[in-house]
Parts: sequence; structure tokens; C-alpha cells
Amino acid sequence: MADYKNDAAQLLKDIGGKENIAAVSHCATRMRFVLNDPAKADEQAIEDIPVVKGMFTQAGQFQVIIGNDVQTFYNEFVKVSGVEGVSKEAAKQNAKQNQTTLQRIIGVFAEIFSPLIPALVVGGLILGFRNILEGIEFGFLDGQTIVQVSQFWAGTNSFLWLIGEAIFQFLPVGITWSIAKKMGTTQILGIVLGITLVSPQLLNAYSVATTAAGDIPFWDFGFAQVNMIGYQAQVIPAMLAGFLLCYLELFFRKHIPQAISMIFVPLFALVPTVLLAHTVLGPIGWKIGSFISTVVNTGLASAFNWLFAAAFGFFYAPLVITGLHHMTNAIDLQLVADFGSTNLWPMIALSNIAQGSAVMAIIYLHRGNEKEEQVSIPAAISCYLGVTEPAMFGINLKYLYPFVAGMIGSSIAGLFSTLMGVRAASIGVGGLPGILSIKIGYGSFAIAMLIAVVVPFFLTIFFRNKNILNKIDRVGEELAFAGVNDSNLATTTVETSLPTASNTTGDLDLYAPADGELIAITEVNDQVFSKKMLGDGFALRPKNNEIVSPVSGKVTSIFPTKHAIGLLMDNGLEVLVHMGLDTVELKGEPFEILVTDGQSVSPGTPLATMDLDQITALGKGTDIIVVLTNLDDHSFNLTKTGPVSKNDLIGGTD
Repeated sequence: MADYKNDAAQLLKDIGGKENIAAVSHCATRMRFVLNDPAKADEQAIEDIPVVKGMFTQAGQFQVIIGNDVQTFYNEFVKVSGVEGVSKEAAKQNAKQNQTTLQRIIGVFAEIFSPLIPALVVGGLILGFRNILEGIEFGFLDGQTIVQVSQFWAGTNSFLWLIGEAIFQFLPVGITWSIAKKMGTTQILGIVLGITLVSPQLLNAYSVATTAAGDIPFWDFGFAQVNMIGYQAQVIPAMLAGFLLCYLELFFRKHIPQAISMIFVPLFALVPTVLLAHTVLGPIGWKIGSFISTVVNTGLASAFNWLFAAAFGFFYAPLVITGLHHMTNAIDLQLVADFGSTNLWPMIALSNIAQGSAVMAIIYLHRGNEKEEQVSIPAAISCYLGVTEPAMFGINLKYLYPFVAGMIGSSIAGLFSTLMGVRAASIGVGGLPGILSIKIGYGSFAIAMLIAVVVPFFLTIFFRNKNILNKIDRVGEELAFAGVNDSNLATTTVETSLPTASNTTGDLDLYAPADGELIAITEVNDQVFSKKMLGDGFALRPKNNEIVSPVSGKVTSIFPTKHAIGLLMDNGLEVLVHMGLDTVELKGEPFEILVTDGQSVSPGTPLATMDLDQITALGKGTDIIVVLTNLDDHSFNLTKTGPVSKNDLIGGTD
């Protein structure tokens, strides 16, 4: 067993000493610190500690990547520091001390809208396609739209509105459900509340402006009348009502006896909320949302729209890093609700493209670096499809100059898009497919996309050749920089390496650990895995509960919370089988381990079972991640993706 006493002592010193630790916990791969003063942590010194594989700060926690031996290291750290650990959930609560009020608000927006993104993406694609069918008059059709000349496409267009309406007009249902889920209250009450905001009994929100005041229906209570107005597609009214419902439910849970709580808690929480939603919160929320959307729309339509657009295009990528970009979802949706389209979303799609183009330049500059290409190529594709985090965290921020090149390209493209009056019919479709969302200015947006592709690509190469803004660029025989020799490269080189397998000759085959959908590790919604901080590998979204060994070897560790198992191959390769995302918080309840420490296994040997329904109900991810934690000169090749059965050959090392 490795001796981590010296490394633990060094980490304690570099993190600012015992007095700087407010809380410490760990999961299957990393130490999680809440620091009283994060500035006291010497990140360069920490990265030089042999056992440390990386670090990052997220949600107020300073997280240090250790790997499979985190349990042993954690025990040694507790001995050396004299600091008692807390649960991961407690650490999250303590972490709020390092978050500003704005960061907490942004965190709330992120947690509300993240579960809605899949539906918004689908809805955006549908509305974009319908816009092509009914909104564009084609010259080759004698100035008519597709639906005007084809009954098939007219029927298809009408059918697709069934889905588009459910996603966007009934958006308040999704918002109130998501808030209830986030707050840990009764989710069906959130759904019911949302339905009361968009009920067919109510005057549709889109019809309010064209309906005379005397024709608006109302509830007559004798002493007062309340307008029966719906809040279709309205964001802020739904959020205000959703939070009120949750806080009332939590309040009544504390004060109503358990024996009658099932009857009176839902009643006392839901009825007052619905009443206040239609008398106070809805009207106020509508005014707030309209004010915000009007300010943004006016800013992008004013004489100074060039300045607004250039600034937004430049700073959107940094907003993604801070999480502030989640607020733009609410603004975009309100713009669509108030004006029928948004001039903000096209610039977001262009920013996605620009960051991807900067990565493409890095792929060109570092051509031949197969290890980095396993990150950079999927990251570039992801950007072009609208998801920038893998590219920004995995490539662009590491080198810095491509990140800035992407920001500049995004700014220029966004400026052009805004000056040309480009508007989108919906949100959700980013990157290159974003053109499907465009309602006004297809041709102009196509030119803006070309700018977002070309400018960051060549600007990244220019910055590298001139060594401008180069935070760190790795030097090695495998790197082939275009037009640059080693004497011009940055003098500082930082490498974070993993322990080397003692004997990794020959090919190593890996097999699917369960039935399900095989995905690249870069698609995992946890940057420790997606950025390959622990090593390369793959992930699988299981469709049943049985987990089997993906390799031949021996069981070396079973995590106390049962959600992770370490395996050691005969050739020295270490394999981590991590079941679920953030499942350390579940304290082993959904898992049953079927092997013991020291047991020999082969592909197909049952390792564990995991209750997928329970994990999903508790709001955790079910991905199974398999990581090779000590690859060195070898690379992992995933030979297939998509549906697989356990024991299917899915890849190997060379």
C-alpha cells in the first residue's frame, strides 16, 4: 500500500494549513475542500505534489483529483491535519460561504433550467424546421411557402406544432416541476401548479394584447374580480409561483402533524399559491419579464446595438465558465414570448462555433498528438453542435490564447449578426445547427457563421506563432507546431501525469460492463471524467441493473459507499468502475456488491447491481464510467458507440 503521509502533509501546507479548512470530504476520486480563504491555496505547488492529478473549483468547493487511492489518502490527510471530515452534502452546504449572492442566484437558475434543456433543444429544432416550412417564400415555388404547395408538408407542419406547443407554450409546467424537484418538495404539485398557469380555461397569453379589456374573462367572487389570463411561455411568473409553492409546502410540513400532513400540506400549499399566482405573482412577474426583454431588445435594436452585440459576443464564453450564461435562457425565452423571436440566441450559437473553431486550430497546430486529439476532436465536434464546456475546459482555457481568439471571433460574428437584424424563432439549438432556429436573416447568419469559423481559426494560429497570450503550451516530440520551432515556444511547461503501468505490452481489450448505450467519456456530465483528469476510458448508460467486469484482473478496492470498484490487470493497468454520478451521496443504498477484495474476475463476472429507478428518483445520473487510470505511452481506442450488450468488445489500448 502506498504511503501518502508526505503528500498529505504537503497538501495541508499548500492549501493554507488547517486553519484555512472549513470542511473536507471526498468521493471516489477527489478530495473536496471548503476553504475559508481560497486565495491562500497555492495551486502551482499543489499540482506539483506527486499524487495530485489535477484540481478545479466548482460551486464553492476546491476539488483536488487523487484517483483510486483517494480513500487511503483521505485517511492519511485526516491523521496529518487533525481535521474531521464531513459528508459530501454537508460540504456543499459549507461551500456556500465561498459563493456570492449572485453565484447562488446563478446556481438556482442552472438547477432549474438544466433538466429542461433536452426538451428545449427538441423544441428548438422543431420550431426551426416549421419556420422553413411555413415562414420562407421560395423563388422556385413562385414566391410561396412549402406548406402552401404541399398538403403533406402542411399536415406535417401542423402535427409538429403539437410538440412545439407542449414545450414552449406550456413551459411554465416544466419550470414549476423543476423548481419542486430542486427544492425537494412534491413534484406532482409543481406540475399541477404549472397546468393552472396555462389551462385552456384561461385567455391565452398571446391573445391578451389583441383582446379588448371588456372581453377578457374573469372569476367573479362578488367582492372582487380576477382576470382569467394564462401565462403561456412566461418564465418569471412561473418561477415566482413555483418558489412560493415550495416554501409553503416546507413551512406546513414543519407545523402540521404527520398523521394529517398528506391531506392538509398539499391543500394549504397549492390553493393559496394558485390564487396568488393569478392575482399578484403572475401580473408582477409578467411586468418584470417584459421589462427585461424590452431592455435587451431595445439595446440590440438601438443606435448602440453594435456595442451591445460586440460586448455580448466577446464575453459570452467567460459567462459560460462562471455559470452566468444560464440567466440568458430566461431572457431568451421571454424575448420569444414578447416579440415572437430573439436577437440574443443567434449570438450564443455563434459563440459556440467560435470556440469550436479555436479548437480546430489547436488540432491543426498539434497535429500528430494522438493523446490530445482524443480530447480536442470530440470537443470541437461538441462545440459545433452547441456544447462548449468540453472545449473550453479541456483545451482552450488550458492554452488561453485559443480561448481569447474564440472570444474575438464570436464578438465580430455577433456584431455582424446584430447589425444585419438576425433573429431566432426559438432557443435550444446552438452551434452550426443554430441556423435551423433563424427566423429572420438566414443568409446573414450563414455569413456570420463563416466569420465565427474563419476568424478564430486563423487568429489562434497567429497568436501561437507570435507567442501571444500563451498561458501554457506543451512541448514534446509528438507536437508539430506549424511555422514555430522550439526556441520560440513558451519556457514554462506543466505536465500532469498518471502513474505508469509496470507492464503494459500488447493489446488490451475492454468489454461492455452492462447492457445499454455506450458513449465517449467526454460526454459524461462530470468534468473530472469528461476532461480525462483520471485517465481515458468510456461510459455507458445502462438499461438494467446488472454490472459486470469489463476486464480480466483482480479486485483491489471497493469503495465504502459501494458506488466504485477498483480493478488491477495482470499487466499492471488499473481500472476504475464508477457507478453513477454523485452517487457517493447515496451511501450505498442503491448498490449491492457481488465481489470481494482480492477476488479474481474476468469479462462478464458480476461486480454489482445498481437500482437505476432509485438512483434516478433521487436525482442522480446512472452513467457507468470505466477509466484506465495509469495509461502512459498507450492510448485507449473506443471502437464503437451506441447500443451494446454486456460482454461486447468495445475497444482497447495500443
